[in-house]
Amino acid sequence: MNLTEERITIPTEAAKGREREIMHYQINIDNYERAITEIETNYTDPDILAFAEQLKNLLASSKLEQTKEQIMLKVIKEQLECMSD
Repeated sequence: MNLTEERITIPTEAAKGREREIMHYQINIDNYERAITEIETNYTDPDILAFAEQLKNLLASSKLEQTKEQIMLKVIKEQLECMSD
């Protein structure tokens, strides 16, 4: 593979990795939201309610990290578009 091909291959693979990360974050976000709802609806045990608070923190963190991945994916795709022009 020559350097020109590699210059396209590397960001293309990076974009695929970012897309997978975004999907993984979304799976976690969905699971955290469902678990929080489940706990708040059906549980009163203080330890389980504390777990819901931990999940809320994880939810916020996952949303932030997913947004970061989305930003990076956007700029990688823009870079690839510039290369194809």
